[in-house]
Amino acid sequence: MRQKPTQTQQRMLDYLKRQVKENGLCPSLRTAAAELGISHAAVAQTLKALEDKAYIRREGRYSRTLHILEGTGDIDAAQRQKQVPIIGRITAGLPMYAQQEWGGSLILDGALYPGQNLFALRIQGSSMKDAGILDQDLAVCEPRQYARDREIVVALIHHEEATVKRFFLLPDGIELRPENPDFFPQKYGFDEVLIQGKVIGIVRGGIEG
Repeated sequence: MRQKPTQTQQRMLDYLKRQVKENGLCPSLRTAAAELGISHAAVAQTLKALEDKAYIRREGRYSRTLHILEGTGDIDAAQRQKQVPIIGRITAGLPMYAQQEWGGSLILDGALYPGQNLFALRIQGSSMKDAGILDQDLAVCEPRQYARDREIVVALIHHEEATVKRFFLLPDGIELRPENPDFFPQKYGFDEVLIQGKVIGIVRGGIEG
């Protein structure tokens, strides 16, 4: 069990939590000192005490990067949040984070989705319902230009149409298979399909910005 913070330490901890909630990150020591009306040394000393009591964690002795810890020792949920663009239309040849047609953004827990340059794609239709992917769900994807057998991927067909299907590599081409018996698998030549990403999660009723 963690040792209870002193009144001064609790004031600092409350201030840090408020800053993270409002700005998404912790302030610098100089900013904290100015806003709390105490010396730079007092800030550093209080932070050291909070770190010793496992209320915060710093990345290196001199790093400004600071994480607020929950009772479990995990990073506070507010600091784990990341914003992921919802892609309105996929364009061949451009990385996902360079796409211009965004349909808003999705707030995700970075601990659950730690990858870089993730994107989300809104599902249209019910062709993947047996895989638990329903109409209007948001598929969270990591950018990829390759796929392994049976992975669920975002594929660009004929440089025009984006689809989410299960991928199968055949000796003479590629099969994109739905997860709904009402739909039929489609086969394509190797040059007709560009893999754009792998689906790593599904969000139903996500937070959009």
